[in-house]
Amino acid sequence: MDIGVKRIYDTPSNEDGARFLVDRLWPRGLSKDKAGLTAWLKTVSPSNALRKRLHGDAIGWDEFVSAYVAELQGEAAQEELETIRKAASKGRVTLLFASKQTERNNATVLRDYLMKQD
Repeated sequence: MDIGVKRIYDTPSNEDGARFLVDRLWPRGLSKDKAGLTAWLKTVSPSNALRKRLHGDAIGWDEFVSAYVAELQGEAAQEELETIRKAASKGRVTLLFASKQTERNNATVLRDYLMKQD
């Protein structure tokens, strides 16, 4: 599987392949036209409760990763995970995120989760 991650604010590129936004909230200041999305996959993003706990410093990164992976294993996320897998079987997929944190964000966790499943 060829899965990359990229900030949604970075310029879309032909090398991105299928572009999936994996954040629950729409990124501030970005029009849907400029995003160049294949799809916005909200269900595979962290739940609002989990996202708020992380941003409120109620949990650390490792606890966030464990809780997020547990959410990804739930029934609700399976359809959108399959959407990503199908697109990845045809070519490159880029998971898009809005966070300023380029190393520690939900898209990197999701990419790692999908790569381990392959």
